[in-house]
This record gives sequence, C-alpha cells and structure tokens, in this order.
Amino acid sequence: MTTERRTEHIPSGRPRPKPLTPPAWLLAGLRPSSAPIPWAAVARAGIALATPLAVGFALDEPEYGALASMGALSGVIGDTADAYRMRVLNIAVPQLLGAVGVAIGTLVFGHGWLAVGVLTLVALVSGMISSIGTVASVSGLLLLLNAVVGAGLPMPQPWWTAPLLLTAGGLFVLALTLLGWPLRGRQPERAAVATGYRALADALEAAGGPAYDERRQQLTQALNQAYDLVLGRRARVHGRSPSLVRMLAQLNVLIPLVEAAPAAHLRRRPLPPEIPAAVRELAAAVEEGRTGTPDLHLPAPHTPSERAVDAALRHAAAIVHLPEPDLHNVDDRLGRPAALGVRARRAVRDMMLSSASWRYGLRLALCIGLAQSLVSLIPVERSYWVALTVTFVLKPDFGSVFSRAVLRALGTAAGLVLAAAVLAEVPRGWWDVPAIMFLAALIPAFSAKGYAFQTAAITPVILLLSDQLNHQGFDLIRPRLLDSLIGCAITLIAGYLLWPESWRTRIGDRLADAVDDAARYVERAFAPVADEAALRAARQSRLQARRRIYRDLSGLRSEFQRALTEPPPTGARAAAWWPLVVAVERIVDATTAARVRVTHGAEPPAPHEVDQITRQLRALAERVRNSTVPSQTTAEPTTDDTSVLAPLDQEIAAALAITQPDH
Repeated sequence: MTTERRTEHIPSGRPRPKPLTPPAWLLAGLRPSSAPIPWAAVARAGIALATPLAVGFALDEPEYGALASMGALSGVIGDTADAYRMRVLNIAVPQLLGAVGVAIGTLVFGHGWLAVGVLTLVALVSGMISSIGTVASVSGLLLLLNAVVGAGLPMPQPWWTAPLLLTAGGLFVLALTLLGWPLRGRQPERAAVATGYRALADALEAAGGPAYDERRQQLTQALNQAYDLVLGRRARVHGRSPSLVRMLAQLNVLIPLVEAAPAAHLRRRPLPPEIPAAVRELAAAVEEGRTGTPDLHLPAPHTPSERAVDAALRHAAAIVHLPEPDLHNVDDRLGRPAALGVRARRAVRDMMLSSASWRYGLRLALCIGLAQSLVSLIPVERSYWVALTVTFVLKPDFGSVFSRAVLRALGTAAGLVLAAAVLAEVPRGWWDVPAIMFLAALIPAFSAKGYAFQTAAITPVILLLSDQLNHQGFDLIRPRLLDSLIGCAITLIAGYLLWPESWRTRIGDRLADAVDDAARYVERAFAPVADEAALRAARQSRLQARRRIYRDLSGLRSEFQRALTEPPPTGARAAAWWPLVVAVERIVDATTAARVRVTHGAEPPAPHEVDQITRQLRALAERVRNSTVPSQTTAEPTTDDTSVLAPLDQEIAAALAITQPDH
C-alpha cells in the first residue's frame, strides 16, 4: 500500500547566507511585524503621558508630573487586552503591585547590601508569579521594575509619595481606556466571535487545497481568542446575561462546522463557494446583532462530509439569527470555567509546586543579584538601568532570551539616537510636554512591530522623564547605553548560558504530550456508548479533548517560532521538528474527520482498529520523547483502505516515518 505524502514548506530549508550577511535569527527579529497600528492606543498614549507632566509643570512640581507619567507609561505598556473587563485587570492589578515595588525600593534606597538582598528576593517573587498568567506576568514585571527604580533613584518624601503618583498615572490610563466602555462594552467579545466565523470561512474556502493547514491554524487562534474573551467574561457574570448567553451560543455552534472542515478537506475537492459565503454572512450578522429568518441557498449534500457541513451550517444560521436564546438551555460544550477565587487559589498552588516556576524565579533572582552587586562594587552612573535591562530581557513570555538581549541592545542604540536629538534640540521645561506626547504616541505604534522597535520607542521616553528627576540632560545618553550593554551581558551569561534548559528546545517533549493526548482523543471519539445521556457526555468530553489538543498545538507553534530565533545549533534543531509538528496536527484533523463521517452515515471502525490506532499513537509519542532530532525514512499504513480510519492511519504512518531511527 502506498502512502500519499503531502509536503509543506519547512523553515529549515534556508539558502546559504552570503558573507557578512546578518544571521537569519537576527533578521527575523529586526523584520517589522505586519500587525496594524492601533491608532486609538496611539492617541491614548500621547495624552496619558503628556497630561501628568503638564500638570506637574503647572503646579511647579515637574518631578511629581514625571513620576505620574512613569506610572502612565506602565499602564500604556500593559494595556494589551481587547475586552474592557480584562483591560481593567491588565492595568489596575499591575499598578497595585508596581506601587508595592516602588515603596519597597524607596525604603531600601541608599542601604547598600540590604538593597541588594531585598531586590534579589523581590526578583525571586516576581519571577515565580510571572508563571501564573498574563496579568500576573505584567504584575511581576512592574513589581520588580518599580522596586529597582525606587532603590536606584532618590524619590520624593514621605515614602508613600512615589507609589501614590505612579498609581495615579496608571489609573489615569485606565480612565482614558474606559471612556469607550458605555458605547463599546460588548463589542470586543462580539467582534472576536465574528472573527472566528470569518476564519472558519477562510478555512472552508481553502479546504482541499494547499493553503488549508495555514488557514486552519489561523482558525484555531481565532477560536482561542474568542473563547478566552467570552468565557472570561462569563466567569465574572453572576446569573444569566441574555447578550452573553447569545454570544456563547453563537460561538458554540461553530464547533460542528469546525469539526466538519477536516472532513471536507480530506475530500481533496474545493467546497462550493456558497458555503464560505454563507459563513461570512453569518459573521456579519453576529457583528451587527441581526436577527430574523436566515436566508440560505446551499447546494444539496451527497457524501457524509457534505452532509456534515450542510447540517452544521444550517444549525449555526438558526442559532445566529435567534433573537432570544434560552438562558437555561445553552449547550455548554466546553464546560463552565471555575470561579475567579478558585482559579486564583489553583494558580498559586500550581506556582508553588512547579519546578519551572522556581527555576525561572531563581534565574531572575541570580541575574538581579549579580547586577545589583556589580553596581554596588563598581561605580556605575545611573546603575539602576542595569537591573531594568535584566528584567526586560529575561521575561520568559517575551520570546528568546538570546535574541532579546541582542535586539534590546540594538533598540536601545536606536532609541538613544532619537533621545539625543530631543535632549540636544528641545529646551527643557514646557517644551518637554509636546516632546513626550509625540514620543509616547510612538510606543503603541512601534510595539506592534516587534521587540526591538518597542525598545527604541520606550528608551527616549524613559530618558526624558528621568531627566526631570536628576537633571542630567545630554549626559544621560552614554550611561544609558553602557548600563544596557552590561545588563544584556549579565543576562546572556547568568540567565542564558548557565541554564541549559534556556537554550535547548522543548518542542520534543511538548509534542510527545500532544501525541498522547491525541491517542486519548481517538479512544473518546470512537468509544461505544450505552444511552443518550452517555452519548452527550462522550460528545462533551471529546470536544474538550479536541480543543485542548488544538490549543496545545497552537502553543507548540509559538514555542517553535521562539526556538527559531535562537542562534545555532538550537534554531536548526528546532527546524528539524517542523515536519512532525505538521504531522501531529494532521493526525488530529484526520481523527476529527473520521468521527464526523461516522456521525453522518459512514461505517464505524471496528474496536480492534481503534485499539491498533491508539497503540501506534502511543508508540509515536515514545519515539518522539526518545528522539533528539527526527530523521526522515519511510513507513506503511496498516489499516484497510475501506476503513473510515484509513486517512488517519496514513497520517500516523507518515509521522512514524519521520521519527524512525537512522539505520
């Protein structure tokens, strides 16, 4: 039996670089992202940072204005969520921990080795809480950053003045952010659900063609975003909100269509154009809140996969246009999220028991301790910038530590050029207000383009605000660059090279876990059921398992992209895993397609066929765990061509071939 082998562009196939050409990992970091510029955030950043500084000048207290603007800068950087309730958490919670950090730093200012010990302990706590989640990560960052600033700069007295001013600046950003809540309160969630529909339309349009895998990955990301927003809002709503129930129902009815997409793709023929067009019309109805009777003009279905798409699309159209969904009869396909307090306690427990959390906390504490010890032993101008650089570079969820260190040095150099021009040409005083407004507006615009660009935008803002506190003017330029280079060097040596886990790819272990999950997914997908209640329970369990696998694979792709930015040999080793990442994604797709075909009339597989498939998947997981780098050979499927599991068996054979040991 022959195996159809599909090919996909593999990042490891790179042309030989020319002499003196920058390495690929550096060029990838310097290439601006295609993300659109968030113009509302641009305007908000300019107003948020310039207003406190203007108030400070008006009251003849520019230092107070500068501190409030620094707090606003933290709020601007942390305002990354879409939903308003999440934006409240993303800005307010980090500001509170930032206030604690600057208070601690202010209390140990000028106390020598006591300050070193306290900042090292704060770094340990900051690193550990960063592993909890996005809000905790930003909170840990501000806790440490503000502690370093408080311990390195003389702050106004009494000690609570600086925390109060920094918090006021951050809350001013929050107030500006919430101005649109009365008019756009639920728009982010509704837009996210509509984006899921449009991503599904793109995937259905690409079904049967070479672009399907990429469109399906985009669909996974869109669904992750939509479920995060809707379920996150639902976890904080007591009782039943009609609008929220409707959005959840509209999102849930996407699942049968998402399941039908792989089955349609395996037909190797494009779907009729009326189908993706109908899904895009549903997206518009979701976004505009339209109700009424759906007007569908779909071709008659003939095969099981066509019947699956047709039935799922008609059901989705009925739910999308339903004016008043039943508040007590929503199909809870993914389960209700735990209460906020329960999730918080669970996150803290997981953090305390996680070896990865402790390792990262110790790495960050070691680097901060070395940075503070160095500047305590050797006179370094504006020494707190060394520890600030360490903190930014060593953040685990910002990307590769190595490439970030290099990119931060380059971004700082570019930012210093801009800062030098401003400090040399703009008179100190009220002229700083329009200068800060212009430079602050660049932060959201540049942050959307990449880490080096963000660093280049933030550097001149921090320099100008710092100049209001120490009045060094142009003399700040050279120490800023020197401190940044020292911080990057400390991070590369003590936070990267001394920790092998940071420069070894973790793709293999995570991929093996995903394959084990795929084996359990196959067992659940074709497990016999005794009655209707067991059927509903099995369906929900299967849906939860599939969503977890796709989410894990999406995270695995992010890990893969991070590993590619590492220097050789780590980046090259990561690229070798790419064919297997794609193979595992296709295994999950083939499992879903087989389940859909059985649901819509195909002959179910025999129990021994399911057992054989699961044994092969567990053997594949074991091979992946034992492989350093996969190597390409050949393997043959074992299932009969007439079985509904034949496409899945072919995908497993292809994956096993990739992991065969060399002979």
